[in-house]
Amino acid sequence: MEIVHALNLGARFLLELCALAALGYWGLRTGQNGLTKALLGLGAPLLAAVVWGTFVAPKASVSLPGALRLGLELLVFAAAAAALLAVGKPALAWAFATVVVINRILMFLWKQ
Repeated sequence: MEIVHALNLGARFLLELCALAALGYWGLRTGQNGLTKALLGLGAPLLAAVVWGTFVAPKASVSLPGALRLGLELLVFAAAAAALLAVGKPALAWAFATVVVINRILMFLWKQ
């Protein structure tokens, strides 16, 4: 069972990377010119990474109460799913959101 728990944590890390990639893709597709594409394509994932690292990561510099931390975590993942919807990738958005929910439920059940 330890292997399955480790795989779930590995999946979690991959989901975090996918969220950053989705936000970056949204920025590149949404920007109207080279400058806005670069600003949004780099800025959106950078903002998400700063929020995640500051408030959500296991070794976050700011400790939040559980419900607030969970809300912020889900907000970052929801933003990534919304970004995929916004660029015309609904199947990918729903698949991503579904895997996030399953992963989070398993993390809760296994106290990860």
